[in-house]
Amino acid sequence: MYRTHTCGELRLSDTDKNVTLAGWVQRTRKMGGMTFIDIRDRYGITQLVFNHENNPELCDQANKLGREFVIQVSGIVKERSNKNKNIPTGDIELIVSNLAILHASDVPPFTIEDDSDGGDDLRMQYRYLDLRRNCVRKNLELRHKMTFEVRRYLDQQNFLEIETPMLIKSTPEGARDFVVPSRMNPGEFYALPQSPQTFKQLLMVSGFDRYFQVVKCFRDEDLRADRQPEFTQIDCEMSFVEQEDVLNTFEGMIKHLFKEIKKIDFTEPFPRMTWADAMKYYGSDKPDLRFGMRFVELKDLTIGKDFGVFDNAEYVAGICAEGCATYTRKQLDELTEFVKRPQIGAKGLVYVRYDENGAFKSSVDKFYSTEDLLKWAERFNAKPGDLILILAGDRIKTQKALCELRLEMGNRLGLRNKDKFAPLWVIDFPLLEWDEETQRYYAMHHPFTSPKPE
Repeated sequence: MYRTHTCGELRLSDTDKNVTLAGWVQRTRKMGGMTFIDIRDRYGITQLVFNHENNPELCDQANKLGREFVIQVSGIVKERSNKNKNIPTGDIELIVSNLAILHASDVPPFTIEDDSDGGDDLRMQYRYLDLRRNCVRKNLELRHKMTFEVRRYLDQQNFLEIETPMLIKSTPEGARDFVVPSRMNPGEFYALPQSPQTFKQLLMVSGFDRYFQVVKCFRDEDLRADRQPEFTQIDCEMSFVEQEDVLNTFEGMIKHLFKEIKKIDFTEPFPRMTWADAMKYYGSDKPDLRFGMRFVELKDLTIGKDFGVFDNAEYVAGICAEGCATYTRKQLDELTEFVKRPQIGAKGLVYVRYDENGAFKSSVDKFYSTEDLLKWAERFNAKPGDLILILAGDRIKTQKALCELRLEMGNRLGLRNKDKFAPLWVIDFPLLEWDEETQRYYAMHHPFTSPKPE
């Protein structure tokens, strides 16, 4: 055996044991006649100690080690005098008596650290080095645990995991298919599945009333922030069920995953929100409910004051950022530039400061009186010290822009805590999605009956 223990396994209970470890050199530190080396594997890090006074030849050998050398060491486990509470093995160290270099390494092109100095392109070029980073390893471990627990939960719910073919007949869905030429049938092609939709429907017809698969899917479409050409999904199908059965089954799965993996126990039912309300109050079909700032519509309170931006807009709405009335002009200009970015597309931003002394200061003081702004503040339930941010324009585009502004304010105010979770079911999605191309076509050919989304 190259090792008797892993680099994350030793504890105080192992003191005075003679052990052998194998792994990669994380870092080296020299202090007087002592050399300290951190050895790493996927399980953790252990500190190695070399003493020049006790074994100068071994210490000189250790001093020649570079980052990412693969080594094997043997020695005695001892309690550390200066303990490191940041790692599980921080109470012990290994007094090395034997060192073997299993493989030398060139200087890595970037540091193997969570906060690496390598950019995305460089890390992807040396992906095998990137995979050694602790944060990447944890992601893969999390994925493994989730997949394992998904299978365990669905098995307990009488689902069968059934593999479906990867080479199929083209069945276009929401994107283009990837195609694979057939060697046996020149000029003909297979398609890679966008989802196992056809096969799982066949399984339902065949009497397999509960199917699932952790499956690769392929869609030849442009990259998005949350989508790539190949991805993995938990694909399921059920027979003889209603909507409530589906929601309860998979709410149970989500609760099971949180409990087993994150040790978070959700005891209450997940809240439910209609798609219409999600778009009305958050401008998104996946709203972040970890913080407030719901949209408030103002169109009826803004018309008739000769402010063309509002008068000519289909939709006027905003958010209230609590305690942000102290925002400087520079900060407000930054927010304005943020919403005017091409990815967001707003033409501008209107602000209203509700100062602590009860006074109002806005970018539209020329058009709206203090009494008008007070009505706005009451509509927002704003308090002295709050900041109101307003966008106007086409309803759909403005809701999307306001959604981005809300998320940006949530980030700036530290409200989007990655360790806080707010599960939600969004239900009653519309059958069809609004298409701007269709809108332009109707506007051109039927100018008096151009359809508008409800």
